[in-house]
Amino acid sequence: MSVRLYIGNLPQQFDSKEFESLLNQIGEGIRFKAVRDKETNTCRGFGFASVNKAKVAEAVIDQLNGKEFNGNNLRVERSERKDSNGNSRRGNNSKVNGKGSNRKETKKFVHSEAPNEAAPDPRWAGELSKLKDLLADQKTAV
Repeated sequence: MSVRLYIGNLPQQFDSKEFESLLNQIGEGIRFKAVRDKETNTCRGFGFASVNKAKVAEAVIDQLNGKEFNGNNLRVERSERKDSNGNSRRGNNSKVNGKGSNRKETKKFVHSEAPNEAAPDPRWAGELSKLKDLLADQKTAV
């Protein structure tokens, strides 16, 4: 099973071949891909490595986490993969076996410009209640 590693704090201008050779010195079966800006094609400061063996992945973390590379101290850790709807594949945020998510539930209020017929405008509520009382007190001939 492949292990995915997050490698952060990469310099914007770096040679990916040089970094891949550094990874290959640690072990075999490591594939690295830097995340690049679409417009400028410069590194966005992080990338991901796929490692075939868990022992090699631990060696990469031990040897590269905090190590200086082209003027930056690297940050290397295991990456949690995300599925297509943004939830963790480990099921932390999805409902499993009837259990709810770990997120705190919040009530959402939606503002609408349409008048609510059931309730009067709160700015005029006092005046409307006075008007209703005046109308109720009026005596009219039937």
